[in-house]
Amino acid sequence: MTTQTGILSAFRHRVFRALWFSSVVSNTGGMIQQVGAAWLMTLLTSSQSMVALVQASITLPLMIISVAAGVLADNYDRRNVMLASQFFMLVVSVALALMSFTDLLTPHLLLGFTFLIGCGMGLHNPSWQASFSELVPREDLPSAISLNAMGMNVTRSVGPALGGLITAALGAAFAFAVNAATYFVLIGALLTWKPLRTPRTLPRERFHSALTAGLRYLLLSPEIMNTNFRGFLFGVGAISMQALLPLVARDALGGNASIYGILLGAFGFGAVIGALNAVRLRTRMDNEAIVRAGGGLFALCCLVVGLSHSIVLTTLAIFVSGACWINVNSLLNVMVQLASPRWVLGRMISIFMTFIFGGMAAGSWLLGKIAENHDLTTAFIVAAAILAACVVWGLRFPLQAAGQTNLDPVDRRAMHDVKLDLNRRSGPILIMVRYTIAQEDVSAFLKAISERRRVHIRDGARQWAILRDLEDPDVWIESYHFPTWTEYIRHTERRTVADDEIIDRLKALHRGPEPIAVQRLVERQTVTPLDDMPRIERSDNLH
Repeated sequence: MTTQTGILSAFRHRVFRALWFSSVVSNTGGMIQQVGAAWLMTLLTSSQSMVALVQASITLPLMIISVAAGVLADNYDRRNVMLASQFFMLVVSVALALMSFTDLLTPHLLLGFTFLIGCGMGLHNPSWQASFSELVPREDLPSAISLNAMGMNVTRSVGPALGGLITAALGAAFAFAVNAATYFVLIGALLTWKPLRTPRTLPRERFHSALTAGLRYLLLSPEIMNTNFRGFLFGVGAISMQALLPLVARDALGGNASIYGILLGAFGFGAVIGALNAVRLRTRMDNEAIVRAGGGLFALCCLVVGLSHSIVLTTLAIFVSGACWINVNSLLNVMVQLASPRWVLGRMISIFMTFIFGGMAAGSWLLGKIAENHDLTTAFIVAAAILAACVVWGLRFPLQAAGQTNLDPVDRRAMHDVKLDLNRRSGPILIMVRYTIAQEDVSAFLKAISERRRVHIRDGARQWAILRDLEDPDVWIESYHFPTWTEYIRHTERRTVADDEIIDRLKALHRGPEPIAVQRLVERQTVTPLDDMPRIERSDNLH
């Protein structure tokens, strides 16, 4: 993405623009609710760990429910999933406001309500972020992701300040009521969006199969695994600026809810400034350098906040940490989305969110316990040490450049035509591929076939094996299975342009007098007359 398109390029698309502004309004209400809940907890209990658990009660369900929500995002209409989540949060928020107005809230009830709101957010977010590819073209995807992150942090600038003012002037119950009202804005925008629906050629994957497929894709994608782990480490340390800020405002600075709102607003404003400069930063630094610099600078800010009793110095450090927060998190998000094909995008986003929010939940609990059992300064020193560990990890396992592989699907419908009459449950299906490889090319062949194995298993193939002919050592046979014809078709539809590059390398190594031969066979469990034996299909193309 060039500076001509820049971070604002996704705003060229009307539907994205409308949903973005609606999300900002709704998220602002969410921040007002969070400020009200965090400050109300300081009034309901003197326990520092309970105060920190307000943040954990929001982030923990995002970790727990996100993977399941990713499965729903990949298998159901994403707009409907988002509408369901918004109506759920609306009902919970109304109940929270009513309980607060009637003075029926206890610390544990407050945590329960914030946990349920977090569940709604966890259900909404994977479908929302996976919808970016439907709302904008691929070249504007980094812009959409950055704008989404910037929008979240616009709310961190406006929402906490409004939340602090509303809570200080009118009480937490009014903050909860304002949050409930903002859901109607996003619900209205979603109801007016009419996404293009591609007709399904296959039945939906069952939940367990879809979940397994997503986890398998993750485990066989080293680049995404490394990105997720870096996000987890960063989340554990960086959440200190949000989880411990009520204590900073109350104890270190001797302030009230308004001071707390100002500090959160500084964090959000820093994030907005960071987002506006994200594109320029990415043109000058590679991904690993941005994450290292962001993690290291955030660690320094933790030390400043932990040791400072000056509101000016603390606010400045929080502002800088907000810029680091947005650049690191949005970059990691962009990397995951650009490394994931469409068929598994919702699940990869949700798993990334599980790592990120799992780190935040763990950090909120850990740092809250440290602050309670030791002191606030020690908690921020530990947070800085964790962020330093994230930087050190990158020295050994650096992040790769994102978006350099073409993950557009390849049209393989011709591969579904066979002469044998099959139904979707027919199977098991066996694929056998015959190569002729010269002895001097064996090393290159084994390297390429190893990558092909990873891709096949990642996309659903089973019992993959490579065999060598004892009588003719130049002949190699690759075999793999699918339980049903439907699963075979799913596998072919998951093929991307980047996957075909491996096939091209194998074709270049093939030395046989004929093209690479492929056999597709269906297993029969009973003996049948010869005329009814399954026909073997051959093709000059890899399947």
